[in-house]
Amino acid sequence: MRVKIQPEYACSELMDPTLAVSEFANKIGSKDIDLVIFFCSPDYDLDILGKALKNTFDCPCIGCTASGQIGTNGFQHSGIVGLGLTGGFQTHSFLIQPLTDYSEAIAHIAEALRVDSEVHPDLHRFGLLLIDGLSMAEERLVANLYQQIGDVPIIGGSAGDDLRFEQTMIYDGNGRFIPNAAIFSVISTKSQITTFKVQHFIPGETELVITEADPEKRLIIEINGEPAAQAYAEALGLTVQDLTPVVFSRNPLVLTFGDEPYVRSIQKVNDDFSLTCYCAIEEGLIVAIGVAEDPVDTLHQAFEHVKETIDNPCVIIGCDCILRRLQFEQEGIDQEIGKVMVQNRVIGFSTYGEQFNGLHVNQTFTGIAIGE
Repeated sequence: MRVKIQPEYACSELMDPTLAVSEFANKIGSKDIDLVIFFCSPDYDLDILGKALKNTFDCPCIGCTASGQIGTNGFQHSGIVGLGLTGGFQTHSFLIQPLTDYSEAIAHIAEALRVDSEVHPDLHRFGLLLIDGLSMAEERLVANLYQQIGDVPIIGGSAGDDLRFEQTMIYDGNGRFIPNAAIFSVISTKSQITTFKVQHFIPGETELVITEADPEKRLIIEINGEPAAQAYAEALGLTVQDLTPVVFSRNPLVLTFGDEPYVRSIQKVNDDFSLTCYCAIEEGLIVAIGVAEDPVDTLHQAFEHVKETIDNPCVIIGCDCILRRLQFEQEGIDQEIGKVMVQNRVIGFSTYGEQFNGLHVNQTFTGIAIGE
């Protein structure tokens, strides 16, 4: 017998953490909930918020701090947003901490997933990864996870703190918000699922070769044998002094794996003319300077493509880069984008980076659609 998926969307913009969780829980309702997913403002007293979540929900509860949320009103800048899911969801969550030594944790996750797959071979599974957005550990962690857990798609987002870049926090599922950690949740359901990613930049005609880099520090040191900032500025017809966050957001680097483009956005110019990126980038890669497409059209097309697999998704969990939202706001299209999100039942947050299967990306929207 099929069990209908029942997503109950909820939000609260109350800043008293206890009252916010109470309002959030009331909107979800009192029915038996299999899973709660939430994204919250870093402005809360997270000690009180964590305890209130623990005392309120008996089911698995997954979440993190954000740089804004996506809910039933589109983009939300404060409070807490999320949903409760019923309809036969099974969730196994694994806390990974510290992020400098996770080999044993991943081996444990892989074995637990293997056993569960044997016991429940009829279920569809996906991994949801929420990780400290200031850890610079996303690339290694998601690559190792994807390699070892088998044929399970992964989407995820790096926690935010409203562009303060001070401390981003992960909810541990047991009443605490903690830094330097990740929560990896394997979610199983009988409903159809599909993962996807979308960005509104494609490779342009101008190509650059990364001739020296430090992937661990996410640094590009040289491009085409020249100081990185100088070569990048020259490719745009600018000087190094002209390089600003706006220039970076509108002219990201794009690399291609197979037929898929992946954005590598630049964060800043350093005193030695190296470039710090939001994602690791390796020496020897050929990248193109990205050319923007219409972000509203690309989002519509992505959701239409999803519906070719799942006719009527009951919910889409989305991780959307904060750089995208900043651009939408600057261009005055954030409300239009928000309406598209609402029409397609998106719940999610603005991230400091996104994960898609084994890759860490940025200036991208990654999502999982769940059928009815």
